[in-house]
Amino acid sequence: MLSEYKVMIKKIITTSLTISLASTLLSACQQDHTTAKNTEQLTATKTVTKQLTAADMPHYLHRNIQDDIFYFVMPDRFNNGDTSNDNGSKTKPISAGGFDKTNKGMFHGGDIKGLQDKLPYLKELGVSAIWMTPILRNQAVQDDGAAYHGYWVIDFTELDPHFGTNAELKGFINAAHQENIKVFFDIITNHTADVIKYTECHGEDGLQWLVAETGCVYKSLAQHAAGDKYTPVIPKGLAHVKSPEWLNNINYYHNQGDTTFTGENSLYGDFAGLDDIDTNNPDVVNNMIDTFKELVTEFKPDGFRIDTVKHVNIEFWRDFSPAIVNHARSIGIPQFFMFGEVYDSNSTVLSQYTTVGNMQSVLDFGFQSAVSDVLIHQKGTNTIGKWLQSDNDYLDHDSNANQLLNFTGNHDMGRFAYMVNNSPFNYSEEQQIKRNILANAMMFFMRGIPIMYYGSEQGFVGKGGDKDARQDMMPSLVTSYNNENLLATSQTTANDNFDQRHPFYQRLAEFSSLYYQLPALRYGQQQTLYQQDTAGIYAFSRTVTGENNQQVIVAFNSSDTAQTANFP
Repeated sequence: MLSEYKVMIKKIITTSLTISLASTLLSACQQDHTTAKNTEQLTATKTVTKQLTAADMPHYLHRNIQDDIFYFVMPDRFNNGDTSNDNGSKTKPISAGGFDKTNKGMFHGGDIKGLQDKLPYLKELGVSAIWMTPILRNQAVQDDGAAYHGYWVIDFTELDPHFGTNAELKGFINAAHQENIKVFFDIITNHTADVIKYTECHGEDGLQWLVAETGCVYKSLAQHAAGDKYTPVIPKGLAHVKSPEWLNNINYYHNQGDTTFTGENSLYGDFAGLDDIDTNNPDVVNNMIDTFKELVTEFKPDGFRIDTVKHVNIEFWRDFSPAIVNHARSIGIPQFFMFGEVYDSNSTVLSQYTTVGNMQSVLDFGFQSAVSDVLIHQKGTNTIGKWLQSDNDYLDHDSNANQLLNFTGNHDMGRFAYMVNNSPFNYSEEQQIKRNILANAMMFFMRGIPIMYYGSEQGFVGKGGDKDARQDMMPSLVTSYNNENLLATSQTTANDNFDQRHPFYQRLAEFSSLYYQLPALRYGQQQTLYQQDTAGIYAFSRTVTGENNQQVIVAFNSSDTAQTANFP
């Protein structure tokens, strides 16, 4: 260790919330940092010799996931490259319609071609991996909403026609690969679109909407065992609407009514009517593995983000995860990677899916919670230190905490900027800007893999979660979106928001370049050097040995005033 390393938090980014970095190349022959050959001070405002992008990193086929920077995008809300597909299928009515640019719950026209057109924008931002919300063919309209988000899948074999064709999807993946950018699909194994109805809830023909005022109340396993069951029915004309054909077997679903997301019913209940697949059934497990093997073979994505992981029995993941990864490797995708959405900030809950469940990684809701506590709620920076103490929970033969996926906000909970804006501390716009920048710095420089949520680089804020966090990057016609104030810009969502001069875009590109430049930020073990029980300094080291011998020392200041700290 350095005998003493004194960090004075200066006015690097702003007058208060700040970042300071120091990079030390470790001696190849010893770990005494006092004999380091070279020490260079790096700050978040220093311009590196060359702005590094994915093009400067190892080839996508052989690139370790820890070398990646993700961009999470909802294609429908990004860029419309082909207006001819705005209304979806011209031959399959169930996947047609739902287009209304003025309604935040309907399709807005973004598609795969539009995403491909913006590859240069993403590359210069520093993106090396694109994660898209589900893009497989959906039931376009259910109740009073549309499947712009992609989570109502009805066909696991083809691209939703609102987004383009299978050939266009393959073309997009090839184009991304030519830029050395990976492509990740968002997949669902928990449920399909709402096709199966219950006579007790929807009438004998299944066409009535919730005859019972209380909805389809969940029937427990004990009730089922006692013969108290719903009577499933498929409305006329929909008996073979799902693909592959095995998904049309009514016995491959739990058929137990709606979940309340707690207890037993979180595994066996329908999400607002979405047909809950019986992943306890061995035939279903095998069929699901075969279905996604074929998807990988057909399109050759670089990995999967998996939806609603904790609502599927963990035994399913134990079989499914290694089967898909091994298949991908067998057809020439050696770094195929899967990470799951387990909506919980407790490491004990999260880590069971990477250890017992054989999944390579999960989204780190614990990171999101800790950063929010420190930067939004002004809790002590020791909150971060306490959270990191659980990192060993993730350690097994193919997983570690450095492979967790860091994020600050998303399409469900809402944007981090929204959370800051709605804090009881009533931050000024200047403070909101600072806290968003600092949150992104934490996401890039602390252990784990960074995920930027689309629009965050353009100062998008939003007014909540779900639909209110899914604004258009292309010019929007949604009144509630266009009435929002964006951070660090005079633009609104009524404008085209692909401004590479936006301060957030430029800062994120800079963070990306530093992330690529310093191996310790990607592979280094993190050790807390300084923390306190109030808002202020959190300092830590990231150390990597071997071929990339390096230590980076990072200090954050979460308070509104300049701070000084001394630490060994």
